[in-house]
Amino acid sequence: MTSENLWTYRSDVYGGDQTLDLIGFDVEATDGKIGLVEEESTVVGDSYMVVDIGFWVFDKKIVLPAGMITGIDPAERKVYVGCTKEEIEEAPEFSVTTYKEPGYRERLGGHYGRFTMS
Repeated sequence: MTSENLWTYRSDVYGGDQTLDLIGFDVEATDGKIGLVEEESTVVGDSYMVVDIGFWVFDKKIVLPAGMITGIDPAERKVYVGCTKEEIEEAPEFSVTTYKEPGYRERLGGHYGRFTMS
């Protein structure tokens, strides 16, 4: 995946409706549920979601760049991610004070950018 599209939702993910509010949706990795969407940005070129994985790893959040999202099912209230729980767990540590900073975004890009999305 290139860094240009890592922070942009794929055109087929939303089914044409980017007004859909994903807060509270379950997030599913390729090997099971990882948490709930707590925050979302749909800004073109800077889209991501903050996922609370507290039920899985106590009191922890992660940032998922929009390019990692492979599907959204509004009826089931689920977001599908194209990587495993372990790959997500290995991502750079989330910090509420730095997760919007360019340096953190670059580290996330280095981590998630190595995964190929189909």
